[in-house]
Amino acid sequence: MITLSQFDLLIASTLVLLLALISMRMRTGITGQLVIAAIRTALQLTLIGLVLKTLFANVQLGWVALLSLFMLLIAGREVMVRQERRFRGWWGYAVGTFSMFLSSFAVTIFALIAILGNDPWYAPQYAIPLLGMMLGNTMSGIAIAMDRLTHAAWEQRNQIEARLMLGERWDTAISEYRRQAVRSGLIPIINAMAAAGVVSLPGMMTGQILAGAAPVEAVKYQILIMFLVSAGTGLGTLAAVSIGARHLFDKRQRLCLDRLRER
Repeated sequence: MITLSQFDLLIASTLVLLLALISMRMRTGITGQLVIAAIRTALQLTLIGLVLKTLFANVQLGWVALLSLFMLLIAGREVMVRQERRFRGWWGYAVGTFSMFLSSFAVTIFALIAILGNDPWYAPQYAIPLLGMMLGNTMSGIAIAMDRLTHAAWEQRNQIEARLMLGERWDTAISEYRRQAVRSGLIPIINAMAAAGVVSLPGMMTGQILAGAAPVEAVKYQILIMFLVSAGTGLGTLAAVSIGARHLFDKRQRLCLDRLRER
């Protein structure tokens, strides 16, 4: 494997700076966000690299669980802030976080125990990267789906309330918008699977090949990851949309848009 130096990374960062300068010249308004995102990327990845180095040297379930919980909580916040209209109070944070906990953690543990079979099963070398990929993709799917659901409920409130007045149950009145939300959440992972190996070489496979792994073995791991990510994203999206749709209505099956607030 070719070892990268700090100077190599500095050269790569000049491309981001060039993009920032062009963005500033065009007055896009995102120059600051771009620079901050680049700085966060460097700092956060450096920090997690140091944390993983320590975890690899001290394999303990408690530390792995603590880091996993931290990753989940941060992912829950990202889901919340990406929505234009989100639930007020703790619901805005809890829906996505709970859905990711049910899906990502369940699929990750299943893969570690039933498929990889490593000893111990919680070895951070496998557990943390796998959970990170699961949370990252599930987070995006849930955020898109929840944004589509709440936006549709707000825009189509008159139609939903009319169907309720005609005697339909809450789940029937919003069923079409639930299906659209789930579909929106699953489109990115479906596109990624459809294009894998033809249009793009996925990140994990590319990383393993660059690290010197045999291409066939790298492909096997990538197929495994794509299947796990699609299952986790699907289950998380379904859970989040189901919980979110129910919370849009009260016990008397009235549409309660006062439970939403704009970002």
